[in-house]
Amino acid sequence: MSLKAKLNRMKKHINTDEKKEEVKAVEPTLTVPHLEKWTSLDSEPFFFDDEYAIVRKKTYPKDHQHGRYVFNELERVIQRWNNFHRAHPLSSKNLNPSDLLFFDTETTGLGGGVGNTIFLLGYCQYTNEGISMNQYFLPGPGREVPMYKAFLDDVQHLKNLVTYNGKAFDWPQVKTRHTLIREQVPKLPQFGHFDLLHGARRFWKNEMESVRLSNVEQQKLDFIRKEDTPGYLAPMLYFEFVKDPDPDLISSVMKHNEEDILSLITLYIHMSNLLLDNRGHHLSAMEQFQSARWWEAVGEDDHAASLYQLSIDGKYDRDAKKALAKIHKKQGDLAKSLPIWIELSEDTNDEESDIELAKYYEHKEKDYEQALHHALLGYQKWKSKKRILKDKAEAERIQYMKRIERLEQKEARRR
Repeated sequence: MSLKAKLNRMKKHINTDEKKEEVKAVEPTLTVPHLEKWTSLDSEPFFFDDEYAIVRKKTYPKDHQHGRYVFNELERVIQRWNNFHRAHPLSSKNLNPSDLLFFDTETTGLGGGVGNTIFLLGYCQYTNEGISMNQYFLPGPGREVPMYKAFLDDVQHLKNLVTYNGKAFDWPQVKTRHTLIREQVPKLPQFGHFDLLHGARRFWKNEMESVRLSNVEQQKLDFIRKEDTPGYLAPMLYFEFVKDPDPDLISSVMKHNEEDILSLITLYIHMSNLLLDNRGHHLSAMEQFQSARWWEAVGEDDHAASLYQLSIDGKYDRDAKKALAKIHKKQGDLAKSLPIWIELSEDTNDEESDIELAKYYEHKEKDYEQALHHALLGYQKWKSKKRILKDKAEAERIQYMKRIERLEQKEARRR
């Protein structure tokens, strides 16, 4: 902070009866290197506390095609969420397209803590004029105050953040850096948060070698980057810029960040379409099954059951049937669970269905002979499988033995 700014902050604490002549400080003149180049990149300096940051603003038309989607499809997706009565972590019910802030950062490293500096904050927002892209760049050490001041002035009315690993990395980093300068800049806003990395893992972790955003872009969003600067090069290019502040050194990093953010719009559209597809017309077998699992995980059992039903007779037939029987049992409808368990017991080498049948016949039907039959059958299936964790295997074996011995005693007393 400049001496002038510090003196201004101290004025309100000075109490004197003497009339003093007001001293007018001369505003220093800051030279922004390569200002013409910054201007050609849709950027301009933002001055605050005798320092400056670079702010870049650009607008895309709503009908801009980014891979397989056009940005204005976001309106239809949010309308579908508003018409959908189920609750989900990615639901934008009661929100407008402009309420979502698609956000990403570039940092000097991947670690946490105060040693890692954010040198680029970027976001885009759906507006009446189009897709507004804002980026806030740190031109060098000691200039975080103007960068965060410009950023926080623009996002004070933020309602919902959309990120890719933002809950674990980007926003915690923002909070860490903000703590160091919080007396000089606005407060951080309170907001909801959609982290699309969690959805990518749920849908595609068993299908894709890596769910890095660049992989998801290519394989799911049909977006291929041209002459992209990989993220791991960004810190090196930034350090080169600090030594030689030529925008040409950092412009490719800003473009990389921009495309990351734009892809968050289309990824949110894509994931929403997967979750809102009740008939499975546009989902792969894995996506259909994983969508059902996600809906079950958030407590929407009825909806999950209808989606599991769509996966029966497909690639995930057995897993869908097991999940469906579990939901019926949870809802107290064992009459629907029973035929599924019997079918799985006869047609698969899955011991879980036999254990469920052993429980059912023991506690509901008091048919200890049938319960013992399925307990023994489940134990034989369990023994036929190799297990890596010996302690866990031994604990499971003991549980089987306890169940079998208990049922043998009950059957003997019944006779």
